[in-house]
Amino acid sequence: MAIRIAIPKEVSPGERRVAATPDTVKKLIKMGFDVSVETSAGTLANYPDEVFKAAGASIAPDTDSLWESADVLCKINPPQLRSDGSHEADSLRDGSTLISLIFPGQNAELVERLQQGSKTAIALDKIPRITRAQKMDVLSSMANIAGYRAVLEAAHLYGGFFSGQITAAGKTRPAQVLVIGAGVAGLAAIGTARSLGAEVRAFDVRPATKEQVESMGARFLMLDVPMDESGESSGGYANIMSDEFLQAELACFAEQARDVDIIITTALIPGRPAPELILQEMVESMKPGSVIVDLAAEQGGNCTATVPGEVVTSSGVHIVGYTDLTSRLPTHASQFFGTNIVNLLSDMGGAEDFTVNFEDEVLLKSTIVRDGELTWPPPPDPEKPATATPAKPVVAEAPAPRKKSGTGHGASSEPLAVGPRNMIALTLAIVLALIGFTAESAPVPHFVQQVTVFLLACFIGWQVVWSVTPALHTPLMSVTNAISGIIVVGGLLGVAGSELNTAAVLGAVAILIASINIAGGFLVTQRMLQMFRKEGN
Repeated sequence: MAIRIAIPKEVSPGERRVAATPDTVKKLIKMGFDVSVETSAGTLANYPDEVFKAAGASIAPDTDSLWESADVLCKINPPQLRSDGSHEADSLRDGSTLISLIFPGQNAELVERLQQGSKTAIALDKIPRITRAQKMDVLSSMANIAGYRAVLEAAHLYGGFFSGQITAAGKTRPAQVLVIGAGVAGLAAIGTARSLGAEVRAFDVRPATKEQVESMGARFLMLDVPMDESGESSGGYANIMSDEFLQAELACFAEQARDVDIIITTALIPGRPAPELILQEMVESMKPGSVIVDLAAEQGGNCTATVPGEVVTSSGVHIVGYTDLTSRLPTHASQFFGTNIVNLLSDMGGAEDFTVNFEDEVLLKSTIVRDGELTWPPPPDPEKPATATPAKPVVAEAPAPRKKSGTGHGASSEPLAVGPRNMIALTLAIVLALIGFTAESAPVPHFVQQVTVFLLACFIGWQVVWSVTPALHTPLMSVTNAISGIIVVGGLLGVAGSELNTAAVLGAVAILIASINIAGGFLVTQRMLQMFRKEGN
């Protein structure tokens, strides 16, 4: 009998998302699952029952029948009280598995309810932030949407243009936007604000984010404080910083508040109250009509004037404290959330080999209850053994290593290894030696000199291209291929004259190949430039 996955309608007030879409339902069915969706579960996300039926899902007419038939129940929000007073966690039958956000650190009562019977619960909010688990990380996918929506909310309330305008009636400067926190949500906000034409500056306690911020066209704010402490935790989140650093941080924000039009705050450490970064006096110093969007409102807010779930006005400044920003883009939010669940179920073996395997780090750290037994918090990661400082080697006991010839980049004291480059160099040496022995019978004057220059040119050109970082190959080569015009000039000199010989044939071939290279280089460059041009320009 196939494992049945149930998708209930969310009961949280104002929630528009659903844990599956027609696209993810098709993928689940292809993996061997039966899928049942509660009637009208996806209506608010623009997924009516008809599209779920067309994708192969069955429609459960009521909540009770859906929960009773579920082997695996996938939902978005943690189980909670329904309007009739019953609790969703109590409806989960023994032996079934719950996959949803749980936030066990803030929901101790819910965790106790999940331990009743032989239930299993997997918290999507506890998926570890490791490379392999990125495809299942719902916090990141939802934060991306929240950052995008935060800019749209700010644009709606802001009484001016985001991009600078020059008209017959005058000109306006671009909106000045400050983004505090350069995580997933912050980077999404930066990208959206930049695409609307705003000038963006950003701050983060993690210096490693500086390159990411600047690569998106924003200015990274640096503090005049020595960074003796790491701003990043092992899980990829920001650390709590020292008092000295926090004072310098607040002074920076106070200065920026007087200049910017919009502030978007995203600073939040999971399981802790949001740090207060925008104080009331900073709000009062902002220009009337400015906007603050507080993405940490659900945990108290980064702004002291934030009211969770509401938009308030203080000293003429609009402060947005919405806690449902992802739900305000329900169609794509549901698609992302559903895809994260599909990826998790795929790693759990699909319908054929479905299991909660604690040898998998992702499941070990995200499973809260397994068969009624509490498994959270997971065991700590084994500490890495302290690496002792190696003693200085005694010269008399160490064999003297052979050195590679040359003093250029890459010279080493290791013995010469027979690698691809060394083999090529050896082959070139042998070829040149053979040419030298047969120079007297060469049909072309100065043949040895010409061949030597040709081989050296090939070798040096190959070394130059080899040393370029692979990530730069496409943009670099699309432009520098135009330099192949030099080859065309050389080819023209080779075919000059009426005599048909080997040099003339090689020159013609060089002209043909270089011309193709030039045309292709300009074509690739043109396509790359098109990617950065706005529609209508």
